[in-house]
Order: sequence, then C-alpha cells, then structure tokens
Amino acid sequence: MKLYGTPPTRALRAMWLLNEIGVDYEIVPVDIPNGEHRSAKFLALNPAGKAPVLVDGDIVLTESAAMQLYLAEKFPEAGFIPESLADRGQMHRWLYFLMTEIEAPLWRMALHEFIYEPAHRIPAEIPNAQRDCRAMLAVLEAHMTGRTYLVGDAVSVADFNAAFTLDWADEVGLMDDAPTLKAFVERMYARPKAPVRIKDAG
Repeated sequence: MKLYGTPPTRALRAMWLLNEIGVDYEIVPVDIPNGEHRSAKFLALNPAGKAPVLVDGDIVLTESAAMQLYLAEKFPEAGFIPESLADRGQMHRWLYFLMTEIEAPLWRMALHEFIYEPAHRIPAEIPNAQRDCRAMLAVLEAHMTGRTYLVGDAVSVADFNAAFTLDWADEVGLMDDAPTLKAFVERMYARPKAPVRIKDAG
C-alpha cells in the first residue's frame, strides 16, 4: 500500500490503522506548500487536490475516515469493527460526529488563521468556530464519562479517529474543559503502535 501524505496532517489517521494492523506500506510525501497537490499526477489520484490518499492496488481512497474503515474491514482479524449491528451503528454515529461537529470547526479555524490567503481570512470566524467546537466537545466529554472506549468495551475505528481529532483540538487550546477526553487521548497515544502526536510531528 501507498499512503500519500505525512504527519501532522490527517494522514495520521490512516497511518495509525496501518501500524496497528501491521500492514507494510510506503509513505509518499506530498509537498503541499510548493503545490504538488495541484500537479496532474496527484490530481489523477484525488481530483479534490487534497491529502491523504491511500492506494491499495487498483483501489484509490481519499478521505481519512474512509481509509480507516476500509483498513478495519479489509483486516477484520484486527477486531476494530464491532460485531453487533447496534455497536457498528454507534461507531458510525461517533465517526460522523467527530468529522462534522468537531473537525469541521477545527478546519474553519485553520482556514481563517493560516491556510487562506490573508485577503480571504475572516477573523470573526475563529471565535465562532472555537465556540462551536467547545460545545460539541462538551457533548463527547459527557458521553465518555465513565467509559474507556467510545463504543462498547473494545477499541474501534471511532477511537482511533477520535484520538487524532481530539489531539488536534488540544493542540489549539480547546480541551481545557474536557479532562475525560484529555485522559482518553493520553491512553490512546500510549498504545505501542500509536503514531506521533501532532505537537511532535514537526
């Protein structure tokens, strides 16, 4: 397999699953500051011009959460997909919650802080996004109180996704009121095959 993208980006989500499952893979750096993501070669893999991209033979996958689910389903022996339909439904619930309710405002912050050209940044969007993210972190904080994992009694794709997403929220200073989530992130990154944390990716 080939994984296009490097830490500290969302490529970490796919890297974590690859590491946990024990799959041989090659990391292919994408030089985004110099526009490599807009090259014809890269756009042939992902017309959206974004990393990461996972290539497994003839299969090309974009969207980091989709990569996590694909890997967990391709290697069911890893046990990262819950067995019961009810737990699988909850896993998907929290995956989509993480991507739409927590990552989305984090991405809005990044866009208006340093990704957009200065003329296109809207400073007022940053506190709005912070407020929205904190509100949804409070929902997840309440859910995780008294729990070890997001779903059931075993680690699942939702936990790996959450650990990266919450590490991102912590990196930008939004986790002060979420001690349960902070402890969860520490536990997940203490796993032997966890990838580097965002703050250490350099």
